[in-house]
Amino acid sequence: MAYLVVIRHGQSEWNKANKFTGWVDVELSEKGEAEAHEAGTKLKEFKFDRAFTSGLKRAANTLNIVLSEIGQSDIPLTADTALNERHYGDLQGKDKNETREEFGEEQVHIWRRSYDIAPPNGESLKDTRERVIPYFEKEIKPYLEKGENVIISAHGNSLRALIMYLEHLSPEEILQREIATGTPIIYELGDNLKILSKKTLEKGA
Repeated sequence: MAYLVVIRHGQSEWNKANKFTGWVDVELSEKGEAEAHEAGTKLKEFKFDRAFTSGLKRAANTLNIVLSEIGQSDIPLTADTALNERHYGDLQGKDKNETREEFGEEQVHIWRRSYDIAPPNGESLKDTRERVIPYFEKEIKPYLEKGENVIISAHGNSLRALIMYLEHLSPEEILQREIATGTPIIYELGDNLKILSKKTLEKGA
């Protein structure tokens, strides 16, 4: 048995500004830092063996705050772009409301919420899954299979891809999932990564 905790980074400056972020390396907002600290206080009962994050500082900083909060900053930590947010291509840096005005509500909705349609020069969720899952299977899954507890700090869409895999969800089902910033999701895993239990530690609860 092993525990896998996944957490979407705290609110970033561009989440706050309502901009498409993707691979742009923006900082956490003040609220995002507070969310990371709160997440850490909720995870103090856990002893992690190793940690993984993306190549973007909003996820890395969230993880560093959480590990500092629980007194486990010395565990092995790996950062890799395979866990990065979905690349939003030409939409990156654009205000979401202005993008709807430019391209139309329906087109933007398709880019944001379809499984396999990418924005111009960007990635779909399917594309994101095709880099996240091979990395997970090669670099993270073996530790879980050995019974090690792992924490992953990443992004809304890279975590959607992973949750889709873990929970055996269809494209339609995963697109209905909203993953809140700074909110740990705890999986208790058995043999073959069978989910024995799942718990979401809601903010303010």
